Amino acid sequence: MSPGEVLLALLRRWYVLLLAAALTAVGAHHVLRPAPRFLSSAVVVLKPPVTGNQPNQLANLQPPLAAVSYAVVQQLRSPAGEAELRAAGVHGTYRLAPRNSGTSVTPAYLIPSLQVQARLADPAGADRVVREIIDVYTRHVDSLQSAQDVPPAARMSVDLLVPPNAARVVGSRSRALAGVAVAGVTGGLLAALWTDRLLTRRRAGRPRGAGPWRRPAGRARPAAAPR
Repeated sequence: MSPGEVLLALLRRWYVLLLAAALTAVGAHHVLRPAPRFLSSAVVVLKPPVTGNQPNQLANLQPPLAAVSYAVVQQLRSPAGEAELRAAGVHGTYRLAPRNSGTSVTPAYLIPSLQVQARLADPAGADRVVREIIDVYTRHVDSLQSAQDVPPAARMSVDLLVPPNAARVVGSRSRALAGVAVAGVTGGLLAALWTDRLLTRRRAGRPRGAGPWRRPAGRARPAAAPR
């Protein structure tokens, strides 16, 4: 199609462009006045037991501890773990991110710390969800050691390094508006051209000079009964 034909097609389907403009305006209003979202984040660490040679637990963080922590995270990411979290009251969007000191090819979780995040519309609710996830994580660590009959003095423990603290998520409105505008203009032009092509094909397939629909000659309307 030439530029002139495209322009004529857009002029013929002006109502499609008008609808696209209305939808774009609704999207822009939603971007300018988004629903409040809050992100709560906390950091926990899996510490070894206190020993005579190493009384400072945080100075004795070894890779085996990170392996145990990552194994518990994998349990919580499984379908059974997700069901357990939902039963504990965890809802919304949440994330468990072990500290990875390896690479994307050979991941090596050498630091036994875990970042727990939750994103909700209520800041208090986001903090509560993070605490519930930490509680479930701690129970899994304890049950794992109980299953191995680890004595209490030799058990690992979970310590809260950074308590949950919810902060409002603020995005870039200019980028969001630019995205909505590009999507609206592109979608409106494509929809108008597609509609014009479809209707033009239907009109071309109709016999020329075809008038309105008529009743078949063999099925005439019955005559009215004489009074």
